[in-house]
Amino acid sequence: MNDGFINIQLNTGTLDRFIVRHSILRELNGALSHFSGHLLDIGCGGMPYKQYLLNHSAITNYTGLDIEGALTYNENVRPDFTWNGIVMPFQTSSFDTAFGTEVLEHCPDPQIVLQEVYRVLKPGGHFFFTVPFLWPLHEVPHDEYRYTPFSLERHLKNAGFSQVHLQALGGWDASLAQMLGLWVRRRKMSTWKRKLLSSVLKPIIARLIRKDFKPASFTESTMITGISGIAVK
Repeated sequence: MNDGFINIQLNTGTLDRFIVRHSILRELNGALSHFSGHLLDIGCGGMPYKQYLLNHSAITNYTGLDIEGALTYNENVRPDFTWNGIVMPFQTSSFDTAFGTEVLEHCPDPQIVLQEVYRVLKPGGHFFFTVPFLWPLHEVPHDEYRYTPFSLERHLKNAGFSQVHLQALGGWDASLAQMLGLWVRRRKMSTWKRKLLSSVLKPIIARLIRKDFKPASFTESTMITGISGIAVK
């Protein structure tokens, strides 16, 4: 089990990433009833959710796919297949479920990727995904987009998905907590100052997390940390 993703705890060392990891797992748990059969993990990296999904859902076969030349997150974990970003190396209607957390923001042409996800899914198959909204530049220079829910829905429907359901990962309070955590853990500062400020901010961040509520809709002045979604072929 990957504790950095599945069992992550809020402490002074995880203030920058706790909210995103915790919220992804929460949404994943809420969507487990849609996971079944043969799953394709798109942009799989180190496949941190593989064992969890095999243990807690109706997934019977797990295939990891990553782009050629992708970053290696775990020397002991390699993708089952790689692809060129244009055509996935699978037959049409090969998978019951597709899964991609924090990957679409790295795709130079998301429409191509989503069309391929649609192609390799079986009719009625589900695609679960998350994307960040409030997050620093990462994997530079391969950080392409920050999506609004409106652009995501348009891309998915243009790819052929008939049903698209989107949710915020967090609202105003979670957004402030996330920014405080990112600031104190990633801004350049001395080690002693980081340690001191992390201890000071931890209870504030914890309180903001407890107070946060996810917005029920995406309206004017809504603030979000990220987006999760399920699209059906």
